[in-house]
Amino acid sequence: MRAFYLHKDIHPSELPSTLSSDVPEPKCDPGSTQVLVDVHSAALNFFDILAVQGKYQNKTPHPYVPGVEMAGIISKDSPIPEGCDFVPGKTRVFGAVQGAYGEKAKADFWQLMVVPDGMSLEAASGLFVTWPTSYAALKFRADVQPGEWVLVHAGAGGVGICAIQIAKAMGAKVIATAGSPDKLKVCKEVGGADYAISYRDNDWQKQVKQITEGHGVDVVYDPVGMIIPSLKVIAWNGRLIVVGFAAGTIEKIPANLILLKNIAVTGCHWGAYSKNEVDKIPETWEGLMAMFAQKKITPTVFEHIYEGLESMPQGLKDLGDRKTWGKAIVRIRADPEHPPRGKNKL
Repeated sequence: MRAFYLHKDIHPSELPSTLSSDVPEPKCDPGSTQVLVDVHSAALNFFDILAVQGKYQNKTPHPYVPGVEMAGIISKDSPIPEGCDFVPGKTRVFGAVQGAYGEKAKADFWQLMVVPDGMSLEAASGLFVTWPTSYAALKFRADVQPGEWVLVHAGAGGVGICAIQIAKAMGAKVIATAGSPDKLKVCKEVGGADYAISYRDNDWQKQVKQITEGHGVDVVYDPVGMIIPSLKVIAWNGRLIVVGFAAGTIEKIPANLILLKNIAVTGCHWGAYSKNEVDKIPETWEGLMAMFAQKKITPTVFEHIYEGLESMPQGLKDLGDRKTWGKAIVRIRADPEHPPRGKNKL
């Protein structure tokens, strides 16, 4: 099959550029819970860039096909483990796999979910990581309440734009930050933020205090590494959620500032819920699917869908250079139920 096959870590300035046509097809382990998926669309994540450079915290032995998030159709030749009701050649799924950047991948069936009716595979391919991360952060860690102010940093990014929509669905008022006029527009017009301000402005903290009429924000959602500057705009009893460090720096937080405002700093590591709080996983997806069904939230895919595996390096480069917004997607195969409507449109 065709796939990107990494034989060694690459230099941080590079990304995979060689597409192999003779990569062995993945095979399910006998007696396991694994199924085979024909990958139609794969999502691009910042941690994929770190993984191929050998800089991610969880290292995969070489050689391997990178990528973990995708949507596709259960292969016609896939085994169906006991307890799995997927139908080979028919069931449309999304979720986490081993090797999303190839034409086929394998996964434990419990790591996959059926694509909601009416949703394209391109849209579904970007659901599995960002949406539950933002839901768990805002629901379980911050316990966002109607009428509260929520500050979402990097609001046009993959998790940020999800956080905006989920916070709004929970009845909160949202201020989003971004680094360019185009992304500020995305935060408001695509994400639905009430306000959008540039974190490059020297007075962005003053703007937040003005918008909230001096109250400050009740919740800060931070996938970047802006907790320390956000301490100046957090309200009494506020909650700051650490989601990631896209800026590349891990902050050291002055404990006295946590004390003075009676605030809580908490983390959200969605990937660890499967080991530590399994019961939260179905609860999260039930909450999200209800929001999708009620049209309170909607998948947000970058307007340019990268066509074919050949475009994957460019997509990752654009993601690393902050040229994308929402979820960046590579279309590997056409969706038979949702053909593209015009160039790069869902």
